[in-house]
Amino acid sequence: MWTFFLIRRLKIMKITEVKLGIISVPLRVPFKTALRTVNSVEDVIVEIHTDTGNVGYGEAPPTGAITGDTTGAIIGALKDHIIKTLIGRDVDDFESLMKDLNSCIVKNTSAKAAADIALWDLYGQLHRIPVYKLLGGSRNKIVTDITISVNPPQEMARDAINAIKRGYDTLKVKVGIDPTLDVARLSAIREAAGKDCRIRIDANQAWTPKQAIKLLNQMQDKGLDIELVEQPVKAHDFEGLAYVTKYSNVPVLADESVFSPEDAFKILQMKAADLINIKLMKCGGIYNALKIISMAEIVGVECMIGCMLEAKVSVNAAVHLACAKQIITKIDLDGPVLCSEDPIIGGAVFNEKEITVSNDFGLGIKGINGIKYID
Repeated sequence: MWTFFLIRRLKIMKITEVKLGIISVPLRVPFKTALRTVNSVEDVIVEIHTDTGNVGYGEAPPTGAITGDTTGAIIGALKDHIIKTLIGRDVDDFESLMKDLNSCIVKNTSAKAAADIALWDLYGQLHRIPVYKLLGGSRNKIVTDITISVNPPQEMARDAINAIKRGYDTLKVKVGIDPTLDVARLSAIREAAGKDCRIRIDANQAWTPKQAIKLLNQMQDKGLDIELVEQPVKAHDFEGLAYVTKYSNVPVLADESVFSPEDAFKILQMKAADLINIKLMKCGGIYNALKIISMAEIVGVECMIGCMLEAKVSVNAAVHLACAKQIITKIDLDGPVLCSEDPIIGGAVFNEKEITVSNDFGLGIKGINGIKYID
């Protein structure tokens, strides 16, 4: 009894301080979708400090066009609600911490995700195990696709060729800015990339259900061999998504339609998509992502793990989750390789398409260069 009590006492790790900062990382080239154009990663960093000297790192990108979370909103949610919930708490009181984190403020999923990631980092450090192994990890390497931004057809074809030269064999092609050009874009890319390259497309909600069926049929008629189509219709249009899933020969991946576990349940119940794209910034972190994964596992619906335009802290957390769960069969974690530099010390190693998870305790992040701390 006393031995058990002593072990428990040795594992206490109290949260003493939470620091916030901003990092700015230029992209190699502008990132263009049907929703926005971005030139740099401008993310909020969360550092959770403890009485043992351990630090957990989290990250939140302001992605107002998708999550509604701006930089100011993320910082406000953290300062006014989340940090107050964490200070003085024992990291090993993990389930209670997670429940309180998720209930202290509604929505604000990016801010919650940043705190969630930092807490998982600390929990792994406390128990001296990498997070992916803590979650039952069965692999230590994964392979990501790379995004081709939406541009004129020939420019996209050149980008595809450059990606293939860098070793990528799966392209995620952005479409939807001008649907009349989408078939031409994909035709140019397929011709440039060859038949062995996998092509998945992301419309970012740009099409109507009937327009989606028409365009996908045209692509199939031209032999473009599209692996999947991501979020062809508006996020709130579950019926429209189900329509496309029912009548399209191209598998449908739900992205913006699935923020919460409740969204995932509804999509699965309606059979409104063939696959689900999990992003930590949409669902609020690893804790809620695990709930979505559990539902997907029950019904046998495969998942993609994706990211916003993020640096390596938060994408690294997604790598751990992907390495832990076999239901995650498709990887879209190219955020760090789209950046012109990597200010993050430690964590997963990104060697173009191949990502190797860190075996350091927690999430393996050791520090971040160039943080501008917020008072």
